[in-house]
Amino acid sequence: MKAVIYEAPRDFAVRDIDLGDPGPGDVRIRVHQTGLCGTDKHIHEGDFTAAFPVVPGHEIVGTVDVTGDEVRGFEPGQWVTVNPNISCGQCFQCRRGRPLLCHNLTGIGSNGDGGFAEYMTAPSTAVFSVAGLEPDVAVFTEPTACALHGLETLAPRPGSTALVLGAGATGLLLAQLIAAGGAAHVTVASKNRRHLERADALGIDSTILIESDLPEESVRELYEHSEGGYDNVVEATGSARVGAKCVSLARDGGTVMIYGVTHPEDTFSIHPYEIFRREITIKGSFAEIASFPAAIAALRSGRVRTDGLITHRYGLEEYGRALEDFSNDSTLHKAVVSPLV
Repeated sequence: MKAVIYEAPRDFAVRDIDLGDPGPGDVRIRVHQTGLCGTDKHIHEGDFTAAFPVVPGHEIVGTVDVTGDEVRGFEPGQWVTVNPNISCGQCFQCRRGRPLLCHNLTGIGSNGDGGFAEYMTAPSTAVFSVAGLEPDVAVFTEPTACALHGLETLAPRPGSTALVLGAGATGLLLAQLIAAGGAAHVTVASKNRRHLERADALGIDSTILIESDLPEESVRELYEHSEGGYDNVVEATGSARVGAKCVSLARDGGTVMIYGVTHPEDTFSIHPYEIFRREITIKGSFAEIASFPAAIAALRSGRVRTDGLITHRYGLEEYGRALEDFSNDSTLHKAVVSPLV
């Protein structure tokens, strides 16, 4: 089968590999399409727990091809998606009920082979049915699951306000869930006018166009819009420069959540006295591990909408162009890569 293979950071090729038969408890999946996201750019650079060689791709939808021995509940042709995060179940964090913080976390598409391929294999425990969902909706299961974990981490109080900085596909999924989760008003701010138009179409309460590095005039505009700061401020751009402005946008007693993926070496400064005096809470939300059933339910019910988010489609052989466009094409919102194109 054909797959995108990385031998080292930035060193990839599309070539034939032998996948073999699924082992006991495993499911072989014929990939229909896999979403491209910012994490894939980090994998490309060798960040975010990347281990090589590896087949990237973690936002997967496809059909069951073959099941291994001891697999129950899955049949050939069934539409499925895959939870890419698999904990060891044995380390300190797993045994204390925090499997997402597993010391031996396996990430399908980062340190285990993923979905930018014609076929892939996954443990049946990580495979979920998405029967009845359109593939263009089902491909959002993993980012929706991440957004649900973000909602659980943020825990907005009923009637609160929220600012989401960043209108990428995942940011808009999270913004919708924050609204559904009790916030009375959600604002999305972005440098990308097209993305904000999509936010408006998805029913976000208000949107604000800002400059990419969030200069002081943009901070003042956002602050004035909030009438004294936001109860919840979410950094969803992956920019440390934007993250540095989040505390100043939070209301006294508010919460700042870092949701976007920065580079590991990025830093920004905060004033501890301000955190102390204003009783600001700072949280981090990393991926997900137990949110797939809830994500599928949210997509089935329409609580989370994905209309119009997919703007670009690529074949496997076009993977390199997809990466370039992801970084440089402002019209791209969500891209999918399919071996069927």
